[in-house]
Amino acid sequence: MAKITAKSKQKKVEIKKENDSTPIESPTIINTESNEDNIEASIEKKLRALYTLQLIDTQIDKIRIVRGELPLEVGDLEDEIEGLETRIKNLSAEIIALDAELAEKNEAIKGSLAGIKKYTAQQMNVRNNREYDSLTKEIEYQNLEIQLAEKRIREFTANLDEKKILLEQSNAVLAERKADLDTKKSELDDIITETEKDEKELIGKSLQNQTIVEERFLTAYKRIRKNARNGLAVVQIERDACGGCFNKIPPQKQMDIRMHKKIIVCEYCGRILVDENVVAKM
Repeated sequence: MAKITAKSKQKKVEIKKENDSTPIESPTIINTESNEDNIEASIEKKLRALYTLQLIDTQIDKIRIVRGELPLEVGDLEDEIEGLETRIKNLSAEIIALDAELAEKNEAIKGSLAGIKKYTAQQMNVRNNREYDSLTKEIEYQNLEIQLAEKRIREFTANLDEKKILLEQSNAVLAERKADLDTKKSELDDIITETEKDEKELIGKSLQNQTIVEERFLTAYKRIRKNARNGLAVVQIERDACGGCFNKIPPQKQMDIRMHKKIIVCEYCGRILVDENVVAKM
């Protein structure tokens, strides 16, 4: 019994030693600095993508500025020519209608004269005063018809002369505008030929960069760019001021922008602001 007890005690001691040798797990430590670095890198990447997109779109704007007002002038001339052609078409139709009216009135006068001749001849063979008076009234009526027709002919003739003058003037203006349009189109085609290749490449790059930018940021970028007079939606801080509206930016906000914790916009013009570090890495 003594031996069994001794062995049991020895076994308990060995189990305790084994339990004592089990390593204790250390508590997990969260590396907040690493998370902050990841956020900073992510925001900086988004800012670089937006600024790159802005640089490309600015180059496209410069190419289009070279064309100046030519596209608008060409469009205005095309609209004016279309309006003149419609006017000429309407004037021509009105002239044709007036000619038809004049022909009709001249035929009416011929008919009335023939009627007067007939009624006058019949007066020579009347049997009583009643027939004579009836024929006399018919002759008077035909004379009134002739007077009315002659009045309408004078009106139609005056109107026709006016329409012909307007038609002639419109044709002259149309010829001038067509000549101007040919000149403007030729100038525009020359400029487009010189810049078309570069513009297409830049547009392709712009579309490619748009796929990199998040949808919400891209939507905001397009909205800001559309409302901005110079087309700038993303601008650098220059001399402690916004590169778009040139209003001063407080030092604390400048520090926040450099920290890249979030995307910050100018409180005056709403443009997205980037610091010199983002620009330097382009």
